[in-house]
Order: sequence, then C-alpha cells, then structure tokens
Amino acid sequence: MKHRSHAVAALAIASLLLTGCAAAAGTEGTLSAAQSDTSAPSPPVTSPEAGHAGGHSGGHHGGVTPSHGTTPEGPSDAALMVCGDQPMDRLTSILDLKEAPHTINTWADSTFTCIYHLQEGALEISVQDASNQATALTYFNAMQALAKEAKPIEGLANLGFPAYETADGSAVFQKDNFILHVDASDLPANLGPEGITRNALAYQLSTTILACWIEHP
Repeated sequence: MKHRSHAVAALAIASLLLTGCAAAAGTEGTLSAAQSDTSAPSPPVTSPEAGHAGGHSGGHHGGVTPSHGTTPEGPSDAALMVCGDQPMDRLTSILDLKEAPHTINTWADSTFTCIYHLQEGALEISVQDASNQATALTYFNAMQALAKEAKPIEGLANLGFPAYETADGSAVFQKDNFILHVDASDLPANLGPEGITRNALAYQLSTTILACWIEHP
C-alpha cells in the first residue's frame, strides 16, 4: 500500500506543475540570518532560537523576504518554497484543516527551516543549501547512514532523485545542491479524516515541494 501511494503521488506531480508555485514565503517581517559558511553543510536547524522570522496564524506565509541565490544573509528562492502556498495548501487539504497553521521559519548554518504548528504536534520542513551538487550528495549520504531505520525510496516514487524515508515519519530528497527534509516524527502515526500515516504525509509534502523546484529550477 505504501508503494502504491508513493506511485500515485509521483504521478500527481504533473497536475501540480500546472498550478504554479509560489517562490516567496511572504513579505511580513524580516529574517534574522546567521552568519555562517555556506560552503560547509551542517545538520538542519531544529530550534527557532537559531534566529527566526515572525510566523503568524491563519496565513500562508512565514514572514520571509526572499533572496536570489544562496548567501550568508538569506536562503535561496527554492528553499523559501517550503514555507510557501503549495505545501501549505497541500497540508491543509490532506488534513482538512479549517485554517492554515501558524508557522515559524529559521535561517542558520545554510539551512532554511519552516515549522508548521499543528494541533497534534510540529511538522518541520528544512532545506540545506549546499555549495554544489557533489557536496549536497555527500551530506545526503551521511544523513542516510546516520538515520534510524532509513529505507531508500526507489523506482518511480523517488522521481529520479536520491531519497529515503525513516520509520518515524521523515522523508529526505536530494536535488541539485539542495537537501529537502520533511520531518513528521513529532506527529501521531495517523492524522486527518482519512487517517493518513505520517510517512505518507511527509512523502506527499516532499513531492509537492519537488514539483515546485522542477517548475522553478
């Protein structure tokens, strides 16, 4: 059943590409950027104390001014998409939410993180901006080696990118110089009116973001 849901989500990317993707994560507030070396990837930030832009309730954006390209001052446009309209709309649709959840975003150590505060717990989506594709793949391989009960996502389901999932509800993809990590491990095993598993939720949000990246490389 898991492999079937992966294949269905993969095929759904074609329709997602037709809808367009919002590259910016909003214009409210400013981003507090950590001055870090963008050439050396480090583990994704998991704490808002690392520096955050003000999140808000009931809106689609986390309050970030977009920047073009990766710099110590701010994330790339591609990274900002994890806090944009498409993943937010997908999340609210899957879980049948009455309003968009509050979000907080951070930028530190070349990683942009968007935390969605759901009633059941926190959903964390992060993007590591590596200096190049080779560095990103090296970092991805290290993450996979260290991850508990990591299983490669294979066949059509990985959309042609290195990818793996973990038993506790995470999905990780590497595309170009980006490492996308959707972490639903803080959520219950099943969510929403359809009882979707947290692994399936992480995968579907990953493919939604990847569709945006494919449309806006």
